[in-house]
Amino acid sequence: MDATTLKNTQGPLKEQYRQAPGSAVVTLHAEGSVDDQAIACKVDTGRALAVAGLHPASGGSGRELCSGDMLLEALVACAGVTLKAVATSLEFDLKDARVKAEGDLDFRGTLGVAKDAPVGFSEIRLSFDIDTTEPKERLETLLKLTERYCVVFQTLNQKPILTVSAT
Repeated sequence: MDATTLKNTQGPLKEQYRQAPGSAVVTLHAEGSVDDQAIACKVDTGRALAVAGLHPASGGSGRELCSGDMLLEALVACAGVTLKAVATSLEFDLKDARVKAEGDLDFRGTLGVAKDAPVGFSEIRLSFDIDTTEPKERLETLLKLTERYCVVFQTLNQKPILTVSAT
């Protein structure tokens, strides 16, 4: 897709959202079911069934997906799509790009071994390996806009209101 096609595709949506802001709010959802045979959760991705289980550092076999890895994968996917969309919009000469996310977890927290150990990532690092002939200023603009418009990055960066319920 080129910049013109992207602008033509997004233009009517942007205008609709300016005229009717409520139409821009979409509720995304995910569903899963707890496995009756293992400590796992089956998540329906809409394309396949993903089975998440315990990470080996918390007693898992390693055969199931780790939800922490899935979080990082979602960040990489979102950052990569955003980078490509921004590059396309800016008509940025993007020959190739690799996206990497890594995060640090102290499993003492999730296993309840140490009350002072956090549950969850203490640090997440997102990096890009970009092949381009563009000047440094344009590369900096690309990265700044990618960070600004990446939904997963911004969700992690600005904690949303979270609720838990049961029926």
